[in-house]
Amino acid sequence: MSPYRFRGRTAVLTGAASGIGEQLAYGLAARGSGLVLLDRDALRLDAVAERIRAGHPGLAVETLVADLADRAAVLDLAAGLRERHPELGLLVNNAGTALGGRFDQLSLAQFERVMAVNFTAPLLLTHHLLPALTAAPGSHLVNVSSLYGLIAPPGQSAYSASKFALRGFSEALRGELLESGVGVTTVHPGGIRTRIAESAEVGAGVPAAEVEPQQRVFAALLTYPPERAAREILDGVERRRGRVLIAASAKLPDLLARLLPVSHMRVIGRLTAAAGRRARTAVTR
Repeated sequence: MSPYRFRGRTAVLTGAASGIGEQLAYGLAARGSGLVLLDRDALRLDAVAERIRAGHPGLAVETLVADLADRAAVLDLAAGLRERHPELGLLVNNAGTALGGRFDQLSLAQFERVMAVNFTAPLLLTHHLLPALTAAPGSHLVNVSSLYGLIAPPGQSAYSASKFALRGFSEALRGELLESGVGVTTVHPGGIRTRIAESAEVGAGVPAAEVEPQQRVFAALLTYPPERAAREILDGVERRRGRVLIAASAKLPDLLARLLPVSHMRVIGRLTAAAGRRARTAVTR
């Protein structure tokens, strides 16, 4: 495929109010894309949009507030987008939610919400907006999976299930859409410095005393700058890369999973425990 052209095209971006999504919005604006920004946090989303409008006064910036766990809301959202934007250059399914705890500590409602946000919403948006992508020659689709779409550590059954599903969906689409000229990139970020630790849901059965210490340690492991992650994603889109792994914290586990398909989690578990001890020491200092 020829390189993706950002300027003059419209990009739909979910999860645009913070973290990687916020930085993707800034990066897309800098590269000349009109924007449709989606998030459930109206205040943060409006702030991002206002900064973009101030820096790029000639750029079209639309904001939409929705909870992607609500199937009916996603369907309404997709129908409106299809009507207003019959041709789209780029769809970035970036929004995601996390849930910590062993499977027996999670409620089914919690598990299903993670699947709804992380997998079903991208599925629905892709299904309904695919005609708009195929109508624009040289368009592109980005699905942001995770390190946990490459490996599945204990305590992450819901999150890993959703991100593995998104990975499989994306890889199948990549081959199917070649003839239509639509590129597909799957993104696997490692420990990116975002709000995911503080916004993550905790399993209903996780003891309250364990929640805050685990969140602090988890947050301390998130060190990779989101603006750098966003730049790598957009560079990958421009080059039509099928897969983008971000940070050594994603690349090393991916390599171990390939070399040790059954036993890699034992090695990763030891490495993570050591990193956790260092992070715990740093947090308590």
